[in-house]
Amino acid sequence: MSDCIFCKIVAGQLPSNKVYEDEDILAFHDIHPVAPVHFLLIPKRHVESLAHCDDEHAPLLGKMLALAPKLAKEQGLDSGFRTMINTGRGGGQEVFHLHVHVFGGGSHLPRL
Repeated sequence: MSDCIFCKIVAGQLPSNKVYEDEDILAFHDIHPVAPVHFLLIPKRHVESLAHCDDEHAPLLGKMLALAPKLAKEQGLDSGFRTMINTGRGGGQEVFHLHVHVFGGGSHLPRL
């Protein structure tokens, strides 16, 4: 999508502080971190939200979630981390390109 900020990051039109990249997934640090470590995992292919996923997306979703603990450990989150997927406006989604937040470090994460 031409107006999607994450698609522009994938295309190299906007900079990012990359954590990881392969043929399907890009991970980069959040520009408004809520914790000492806060990065996003996004599919390179535009998917609007988790609500737009079906069985076809299962391998990609599994790959993203399996990658999260590996990257969290590489980023120093040895004692744990939180993952979050905001879905739709009512779920707090602000950028309408599927993304998984991975964050942690410090002692300021609210209890849910």
